[in-house]
Amino acid sequence: MRQVKSGQVINAESGSEKLTALAGRTVAKSRLTILATRIDDRNIPFLITSVGMIVMLLWAGSYKMTAPGAEGIVPLVSNSPLTFWQFKLFGPYIGSDLIGLAEIAAAVLFIVGYLSPKAGIVGGLITCVMFFTTSSMIITTPGATISIHGIRYMSFLGLFLFKDVISLGVSFYLISCFGKKAMLTCSKS
Repeated sequence: MRQVKSGQVINAESGSEKLTALAGRTVAKSRLTILATRIDDRNIPFLITSVGMIVMLLWAGSYKMTAPGAEGIVPLVSNSPLTFWQFKLFGPYIGSDLIGLAEIAAAVLFIVGYLSPKAGIVGGLITCVMFFTTSSMIITTPGATISIHGIRYMSFLGLFLFKDVISLGVSFYLISCFGKKAMLTCSKS
């Protein structure tokens, strides 16, 4: 390949790869990396994770405001050193309503975050606290793990709780995305 002057761009097709030289660097882009770049450019990961999180929070939050929803989380909340006090203070139904309201509030903040990114950051902070708390329940909830032939496995309850570890990661990702949008909004002002 010939030498490229600073700022000069040379494109060459070679089989399934596109070679781009920019400022003396050569970058090979296969069809897979081009696809990955297009997905990133169109913000698809952010859209899917944010909409998915919003739907999950609205659905779970509203379910916690029902009697079966409240009764379903009693063993989780009661056995957690981070949340046991909540049901003692408020009782299971009001305590569950408060948890549901926090989930719905976070979902609304994510929705508002599309227009005002700082609201999305606050929603992400709320869900980080929520999902850190519920992730810790894997350790504290009886029946979250089971022993089969001396080997510990996660039960269905443990797997249900483990999804909150992934949701914790998604929360941090959304904070990052809304943070980048907020910085762009501030720099345009």
